[in-house]
Amino acid sequence: MNYTTRKQVDGQFDEVVERTISALEDEGFGVLCDIDVQATFAKKLDEEFSQYRILGACNPQLAYQGLGAEIELGALLPCNVVVYEAEDGSVVVSAVDPAQLVGITDNPDLDSIAEDVSERFERVLESL
Repeated sequence: MNYTTRKQVDGQFDEVVERTISALEDEGFGVLCDIDVQATFAKKLDEEFSQYRILGACNPQLAYQGLGAEIELGALLPCNVVVYEAEDGSVVVSAVDPAQLVGITDNPDLDSIAEDVSERFERVLESL
């Protein structure tokens, strides 16, 4: 099952993270959390890991609409966008597929919201 959409992006890792955050903001998303997986694994596990950031993206208006249609939807929010260093050294940006995410709710009232989020994420990836 394909549950993300992704793009290999040119640039240095930190610069790609910043460009991704900016592109999300341009599409109405705020980044509610920014998890540095590499730093967390180093600190908590004393293990090395490649550069990997999880950005918890949320569009307040769309979240409001979604929660109005499905109160338990909050368990699936925010939508995650990841930026990571691939094995070949390239940088990849990957976003959750909102249709797959909300599809588990079996609530057709969320379909238009998922479509809107998908289109916004596609524009984010295209802009990178």
